[in-house]
Amino acid sequence: MEYGLVVRWLVAYAALAALGRPVAARLLATLPGRGVGFALPVALAVVGTVAYWVGHLAFGPLALVAGLLVLVVLSLAAGLDPDALRERRLELASGVRPTRRNAEAAVVFLVAFSVLVAVRAVDPAVYPLGGEKFLDFGLLKSLERAPTLPPEDMWFAGEPVAYYYGGHLLTALLGDLTATPPRFAYNLSLAGFYAMLVTAAYGLAGAIARDRADSWRPAGLAAAFFVGVASNLVTASRLVVDALPPSLQRAVAGAIAARSRYTVEDVLGGIDAFSYWTASRVVPGTINEFPLFAWLNGDLHAHMMGTPFLLLGAALAFACYRTPPRDLWRRRALAFVAVPLLAGLQTVVDTWSMPSLFGLLFLGVALGPADPWPILSRRLAARRGAREDGPVLDELGHLVGALAVAGAAGVLGGLLALPFLLGAGGGREVALLAAAERTSLSGLLLVHGAFLVVFYAYLLDRLSIDRVFPLLLGVAALGLLAATANLAAAVAVGPLLALGWAAHRTNRPVGFETVLIVAGAGLVGLVELVYVKEQAGPLRMNTVFKTYMQVWVLWGTAAGVALPAFVRWAGGELPTPGTRSRWLRIGLAAAVVLATVPYAGLALSSHFAATPELTLDATRFVERKHPDEAPAIAYVDELEGQPTLLSAPATGRYPGPGGDAPAPPGMYSWDSSPAASLTGVPTVAGWHHEVGYRGVEPYLTRVRDVDAAYTGPPERTVAVLERYGVEYVWVGPAERARYGSVTFAGVEGLTPVFQNEAVTIYRVDRLELGVA
Repeated sequence: MEYGLVVRWLVAYAALAALGRPVAARLLATLPGRGVGFALPVALAVVGTVAYWVGHLAFGPLALVAGLLVLVVLSLAAGLDPDALRERRLELASGVRPTRRNAEAAVVFLVAFSVLVAVRAVDPAVYPLGGEKFLDFGLLKSLERAPTLPPEDMWFAGEPVAYYYGGHLLTALLGDLTATPPRFAYNLSLAGFYAMLVTAAYGLAGAIARDRADSWRPAGLAAAFFVGVASNLVTASRLVVDALPPSLQRAVAGAIAARSRYTVEDVLGGIDAFSYWTASRVVPGTINEFPLFAWLNGDLHAHMMGTPFLLLGAALAFACYRTPPRDLWRRRALAFVAVPLLAGLQTVVDTWSMPSLFGLLFLGVALGPADPWPILSRRLAARRGAREDGPVLDELGHLVGALAVAGAAGVLGGLLALPFLLGAGGGREVALLAAAERTSLSGLLLVHGAFLVVFYAYLLDRLSIDRVFPLLLGVAALGLLAATANLAAAVAVGPLLALGWAAHRTNRPVGFETVLIVAGAGLVGLVELVYVKEQAGPLRMNTVFKTYMQVWVLWGTAAGVALPAFVRWAGGELPTPGTRSRWLRIGLAAAVVLATVPYAGLALSSHFAATPELTLDATRFVERKHPDEAPAIAYVDELEGQPTLLSAPATGRYPGPGGDAPAPPGMYSWDSSPAASLTGVPTVAGWHHEVGYRGVEPYLTRVRDVDAAYTGPPERTVAVLERYGVEYVWVGPAERARYGSVTFAGVEGLTPVFQNEAVTIYRVDRLELGVA
């Protein structure tokens, strides 16, 4: 176990957080705690943004140093700002102890980081099966080799990567900062992103609770639990079915399986059939991940690395929500500087969640008490203020103003993201989802049920009866819509939109947690109506996959605020310990926790049941599992720069001119471009993922060319090698499985430079390349 590296990364994280703390405190000065939990995400956002732009000229140490210098300058400027000094004196005079809260957040980070390090040490390998680890590690290795950004695509040689690689960029920068090779940086960065997410949830939930004079610590710890530990209701439902009388088990299991991805036998499997994997596959045709599953599975993937910055965007929206109207410069700086800059980085880290930053800004401004129009123009605000509108028109004007603010911020953020979007993010369109493809009510309840129970109990508890009755009529109308349009989300999350808005417009004690509730409900409903049409996955698989992670993070933070508040609050007063209301509330809270914790217990106990050698080396498995190919991969890994490699494409059969073309290896197997994926040396045609990035025909054109180079006449082989500038040719088990014996007879200029029983690597001599 590489304990020295763990300590080194913790020191680096602590140093970055120390530099990021003054900047976070200035950005989030209007929040209780002034940005507790966000020091490290802010620091990485600054360093990553600067390094990304500098990296287009020179990536590597120069980009890292530039990012660190900017962070130091901003930290000094923020720390020595007269307003900041005055605010600290006021905090000390009022008895507030921000240092203690920062220390608590540091403990949360340390615990979460240590847990994930332990998880990864048991299973550190970047296996191609069961995820995107070959993609993620290949991106990291490509960045290690890249002289400038964007890096060359390791699965599409000669072209820039067409994937959002910002999180891998941050990992590469942290690797440079700590002098850590990618094989270790992969897992240490994975642990760091998890710890950042949990700590950000802790800090944001605590600040929201404190804004309502609730206790900081219970809200923060509850949010850390829901975001970092809790799961959906799949595991609990299977345990409940297993405990039912045998006469009821099959009927209940059939009801659960009817509109989910499971069979009756899956539901009846009980603990003995438990697998950490199945809880993420609930709704047919989709992926329904939650953080614990994602980090246990171990992909260093965009939808995971973007989550701390999504919560930072929520914190910025909360700061705008809390900033008083007189502090107009701060409101404008948050809306038109901080959020767009964060969105520019988030586009490169996780493009899917970039629009959510502006959605959160819209909701924060719309549900905030201050008029949004002055953010845009004092003159427009004065004209609107001179009119005497009724409450309905006034509310509508407030919404339009909030939409205009978010729209203007979106334009600025889009301009910053435009270079990346024009390259990697193009070629996609939004399409309407057919009614038959929508999620069933049982599927929605299995995935989101715990949060729905908490939010409905919490919001109904805060509405007076005269407001609840009209809402119940609205729910009935939504139920009719759900039945007639096969739109179960209308009744599952539709009322949350109305309840959240109504609760926020009363004098009941609700706060920014309702913004997070409404945001999550909106995202759940949105993916039942539209999806992003692309070729990276069937129909809406990717849309639900990337959106549901955002929902979990937003709702987990909101639940951390709502559940402790629900337990403590009854009609505006603290209930006495012996009242029925108190015990009912405690019972509901206990039921929610007990329903969401079994997965963690079973998954982690199963994970730690094995006792392998503990290591954070992501590629050590290669020597153990594939000893014959390991030396060849090591040879390629030692090559300088990014020479082009020819190897078998990781695709299945495709229509060729004479019928079916050669068979797999396909994706998610060892034989799918291992040399390119584990070294970052680009191959002409790699994983079939490239279809989603480039389109079918550009990818298949390369596949046909590669096949022709291995099986065609010498003239065709030479033409392909020259066309793609191939410098090395790989002949291993995958090539022999696809093409049979490969000799390159009749081709001159190919010199074997590595050879064993499994692999032969040829170097291409351009000057001698030709036909014998």
